[in-house]
Amino acid sequence: MTDIDLLPSEVEEDLRTSVRKLFADRSDADTVAKLYDDPATDTSALDRAWAGELGLAALLVPEDLGGAGASAAEAAVVAEEIGRAVAPVRFLSSGVLATTLAVGVRAGDLAGRLAAGGSFAAIAFTASSPTVSSELTVDGDGDSATVSGSVPGVMDGAGADEYLVVTGSGADTVVALVPAENVRAEAFLSFDQTRRLADVTFDAAPATVLGRGEEAAQAVRTAEILGRIMLAAEQYGVAQRAFDITLEYVKGRRQFGRAIGSYQAVKHRMADLWLEVSQTGAATIYAARVAAAWQAGEETEDEAHLCSLVAGSYASTTAVHAAEEAVQLHGGNGMTWEYPLHLYLKRAKADELILGHAAAQRRALAPLIDLTA
Repeated sequence: MTDIDLLPSEVEEDLRTSVRKLFADRSDADTVAKLYDDPATDTSALDRAWAGELGLAALLVPEDLGGAGASAAEAAVVAEEIGRAVAPVRFLSSGVLATTLAVGVRAGDLAGRLAAGGSFAAIAFTASSPTVSSELTVDGDGDSATVSGSVPGVMDGAGADEYLVVTGSGADTVVALVPAENVRAEAFLSFDQTRRLADVTFDAAPATVLGRGEEAAQAVRTAEILGRIMLAAEQYGVAQRAFDITLEYVKGRRQFGRAIGSYQAVKHRMADLWLEVSQTGAATIYAARVAAAWQAGEETEDEAHLCSLVAGSYASTTAVHAAEEAVQLHGGNGMTWEYPLHLYLKRAKADELILGHAAAQRRALAPLIDLTA
């Protein structure tokens, strides 16, 4: 196994500073909360900022396809900052899942468009599914095909410029691309309005087949592994920020003449939460580093897959617990709209279901480490 260093590099720290500043300037808590007052709030300018101005859409695209050629380690830093700001951006859906799939099937034109930040894609799968495949029908033997069927609850399904469709498995895997003008996407109110869901319908929609067979299946597996790791990094960001907000509050909030953080019961809860969040950070960073080593040919896919399940299942549980503790330790203030804690709780609870619940991930993990599920 490759030696893994969990300490951040200078490049990662510079990247973190830039991303954090972007969200502080353009996506503070008040701005994010507006999405719950008006779900139709336009966030396209923010997407253009992270994707085009900062060039983050190009991170996971190789240089020969017009990208930055960065690794999962750098992408995880971005995902963590997105969770910290609960930013309403298409990074996971387009910048990670769709982009990785496009790169995997060597769809150079699509990868180039996504890397430039001028186009955003969504994979047509139910967000809570542990895989990105669907039951859609793809008819056609050559490069041209038609896609039919409906998919409920597609992540960032409304407003995408292009839709990727994955059907079948193994040698029967097909990956196709459908332009937005041939798709009907109907957004609906969801628990987390910062990452909206939509029901997507294809009615014999003209499509271009990007890949078939084992190469396409490998691209799908890669997208799922990196997707789980980036989601875990985002959940770690949610948990860390919820902890930081709560720590600041209990140190300053006074009750009966003393800070509530000085009470032993509160100290114990904060200490336990700090340990849980810190362990989540270690698991998530390690998974991202292993994935980066896998991308460089220095680690196996099996190891990256295992680490993605560990990080995903652990971070999912921690994010929800940290957000719930934050609300409780803020007392009555934690239930108010003025405090941003509801944003973190909603993001944590919604993220808990994306790409499979933690319980499902642990069931998938069990046989890999010789445990009986």
